[in-house]
Amino acid sequence: MNLSFFDQFSSPSLLGIPLILISMTFPALLLPSLDNRWITNRLSTLQLWFVNLITKQLMTPLNKEGHKWALILTSLMVFLLLINLLGLLPYTFTPTTQLSMNLALAFPLWLATLLTGLRNQPSASLGHLLPEGTPTPLIPALILIETTSLLIRPLALGVRLTANLTAGHLLIQLISTATVALFSTMPMVSLLTLLVLFLLTILEIAVAMIQAYVFVLLLSLYLQENI
Repeated sequence: MNLSFFDQFSSPSLLGIPLILISMTFPALLLPSLDNRWITNRLSTLQLWFVNLITKQLMTPLNKEGHKWALILTSLMVFLLLINLLGLLPYTFTPTTQLSMNLALAFPLWLATLLTGLRNQPSASLGHLLPEGTPTPLIPALILIETTSLLIRPLALGVRLTANLTAGHLLIQLISTATVALFSTMPMVSLLTLLVLFLLTILEIAVAMIQAYVFVLLLSLYLQENI
């Protein structure tokens, strides 16, 4: 039984084709077709409004130097949002529940923000490792603590996204299993758990969106520290 709960984190396949690849083609149906006009229908208007809202929220804390990252951060936000939401579809799985994938996204981008700061303003970047006014005996300990906290940032980004999505999917799996098991013996209790499952699914959709936003927002804050 324990193994079956974690089977949802392996990619199902049909005829050797991972179903997540098929589900990822669905958003392409929402993309506007080529036209001479920027906005052709209400769907295009909604898409442009949503992308503009995301970009504005991410770029607000950054100065003009950070606006060069607008395309990368917005694309990452849309990518994570689609991946998290598509993982809630039946017979698919969420790639962002894999720590390896999240670290592969977090580490290079975090390293890029760090190297940007070391190249443009090395003194200010290194100055974050030692707060101003620190007593002399505490300097070695504080440098070690600040360095450790700096180095674990990409790990924290990856683990946060993985843990939140994994916990939600496991909870949905447990409640859905209980709903099916109780249907034949206690139908009223089964209907109650079905209602809980419906509410939990709505909550998981919100968590998928929030975690994608938090992941990119923290990267933008790390970038702001270094520019």
